[in-house]
Amino acid sequence: MKDTPLSNCERDFLLKAIQEKKRLDGRQTYDYRKIKITFGTDYGSCFVDLGKTRVMGQVSCELVAPKENRPNEGIMFFNIELSPMASPAFEQGRQSELSVKLNRQLERCLRNSKCIDTESLCVVSGEKVWKIRVDVHLLNHDGNLMDAASIAAISALCHFRRPDVSIQGDEVTVYSQEERDPIPLSIYHMPISVSFSFFQQGTYLLVDPCEREERVMDGLLMIAMNKHREICSIQSSGGIMLLKDQVMRCSKIASVKVSEITELIGKALENDKKARKAGGRCGFAESIPLERITALKMDETPMEIMHVTERANDIVQKAEVPPQMVQSPVVPVPGVGQVGQGLQNTWGLEEEEEEEDENEGSDNSAEEQEGRVSPMEEEKYEKEERDGGDVVEISDSEEEEVVILHPEKPDQDPKNTESSLHQKASNKKRQ
Repeated sequence: MKDTPLSNCERDFLLKAIQEKKRLDGRQTYDYRKIKITFGTDYGSCFVDLGKTRVMGQVSCELVAPKENRPNEGIMFFNIELSPMASPAFEQGRQSELSVKLNRQLERCLRNSKCIDTESLCVVSGEKVWKIRVDVHLLNHDGNLMDAASIAAISALCHFRRPDVSIQGDEVTVYSQEERDPIPLSIYHMPISVSFSFFQQGTYLLVDPCEREERVMDGLLMIAMNKHREICSIQSSGGIMLLKDQVMRCSKIASVKVSEITELIGKALENDKKARKAGGRCGFAESIPLERITALKMDETPMEIMHVTERANDIVQKAEVPPQMVQSPVVPVPGVGQVGQGLQNTWGLEEEEEEEDENEGSDNSAEEQEGRVSPMEEEKYEKEERDGGDVVEISDSEEEEVVILHPEKPDQDPKNTESSLHQKASNKKRQ
């Protein structure tokens, strides 16, 4: 997943603020964010907060065979893990260009500077040496990952203790922490990385850029230095051309920042050592005091519990009598159904019943109309019954007249034929 790109308005705002020597968090040009260093319960566990950037460093060790070209030296291994928890731009289980770049810079800063005595990590020459593994996990990303990673790595290495070993012939015995006190690593100096960001082709310079400032910068310069003002590594990225005076000015600023951070690491180590000796809270438990936990905390409300029974009785006596419960009436509304205890299910039944009643009423009216006979028709029926002939009825619904036709019979008298002709003529006159 890619980061949401900055809009043109945000970019212009950041660049204009940098030109006016202003920053988003109110810092000055050469100011660092607040640094907090805490140690875990186990040796070699360290948490570093650089503003909102949070990094965890963990150091572990194991006995392995040495390298063939260096049989008397231990092995140092560094790994930086960029998890999606820190930023949605990082992918799990896949190395990005940023992770490779940070790994190489950390190796140059700590391994190539020879800050750790690797020969002291040898147990049996050519057979057994200690392999020190430094894992740096990024917990939250808000810019300047390299500085936070270098501080976490060197602090975890200073805090780490390896188990003591003894050799009897070809047998190597590793003692636990309860049997023998663990041994700290032999560290010569503490190289710390300081990052500088350049804007508008090196015209403006900032120390400790945040995540938004890194998006609009033109170049980055990382200088790893110890408190003795010895440059351990230097790396420039971004493709900008820097002058000699700019690099010298950055190195002077870095020497001041490195001395301050080194002093901070020393104080944190000393406080942790005193807390462990005194048997007090140390490590992660000390970093989260109970007074600051807000997950299960609630505000306490003072309550007066004197004379509770008397007050309760007074309240009950003064209270109004609640009205009796009455079932809600069934309100027949078209398109609305009511279902519940004591109510009649009316989901669409009323409309169907009304339609059925209408259909039945129309059928009954039609049958009644068909069953009604006018007095003229009754007389004609009586005549037909007397004559005993078949009758054919033809009804006209518009004029409501009935025409009765008598079929001709061979045995019919001439009088009857004349009467039928006379009747036909009268009907035609009516029409």
